[in-house]
Amino acid sequence: MSVTTLNEFIIERQADFPYAKGELTRLLSHIGVAAKVVNREVNKAGLVDILGEAGSDNVQGEQQKKLDIYADEKFIASLKASGECCGIASEENEDIVIFEEEIARNGKYIVTMDPLDGSSNIDVNVSIGTIFSIFRRLSPVGHKAKIEDFTQEGTKQVAAGYIIYGSSTMMVMTTGRGVNGFTLDPSIGEFCLSHPNIQTPQSGNLYSINEGNYIKFPDGVKQYLKYCQENDKETGRPYTSRYIGSLVADFHRNLLKGGIFIYPKSAGYPSGKLRLLYECNPIAMIVEQAGGKATDGRGNRILDIKPTSLHQRVPFFVGSRNMVCKAEEFMKKYGDKEPKIKDIN
Repeated sequence: MSVTTLNEFIIERQADFPYAKGELTRLLSHIGVAAKVVNREVNKAGLVDILGEAGSDNVQGEQQKKLDIYADEKFIASLKASGECCGIASEENEDIVIFEEEIARNGKYIVTMDPLDGSSNIDVNVSIGTIFSIFRRLSPVGHKAKIEDFTQEGTKQVAAGYIIYGSSTMMVMTTGRGVNGFTLDPSIGEFCLSHPNIQTPQSGNLYSINEGNYIKFPDGVKQYLKYCQENDKETGRPYTSRYIGSLVADFHRNLLKGGIFIYPKSAGYPSGKLRLLYECNPIAMIVEQAGGKATDGRGNRILDIKPTSLHQRVPFFVGSRNMVCKAEEFMKKYGDKEPKIKDIN
């Protein structure tokens, strides 16, 4: 049986991008290399001094784990070495990281990323991941990257993907021509095409949400959850609740099996918690390419939202198309106004 590696696959698809002459191919290859380096450290994390807290907070006010910082450094180094990327935006850095070298200033692309999603799960050996998004730069080639390069709508993405470090390590990516999954074969050290042309079911029986925050949710979300839990043989309800607490892991399961992931705005996060640029946009591009849907729960397509800041947060409803549409019906009927914290306490 013939095996198609990640590098072979993206070289074969190079003709899909007449404006690129191998640059996007090299950039994606370097992301794959960084993913293999991070995977190596994830797999031996319990054996080395890389678990636990690093003693500092990232820009989100979340305490950084040692492996967060390691992943951030490795992806930045690999992207810089590619010569095709002029700068990156990362969850771990307050400002954009601009590459000053001449070869980097000539790069045609910028990358936004969450280098280690679900890092609170690191210490307990639960699946974590990396999320990335690639845009063509707007600023002139040969000059430094600017903030405007990073605040583009999700519709302008030329590629997006995630790596999930689990029982096996997979990269799932799209370049706007469908979604494909590649599993890392440790015997040869290569990502190999294992899930060609992924299509997510239009409906499913899984819902993923942190129900511990139920009291803080808008009424529309509460009513939708009640709908999911009701008995109805025709629609296959009650649905099954599955929540890992890692966006990549929760989304990956639902993408393959059919389901919905919800992180709404709440009393604690009135704008939502997930970041538009390097979490929601890339996941939204993937799910749409797989036949699913991603919105803010109020009918606004995630990919159409114009970013106003680097770390902007948005509510996120993503997954099987029919399930997202149904959740939006409940939001429209019952409202999306979050309760006030003083009403909860």
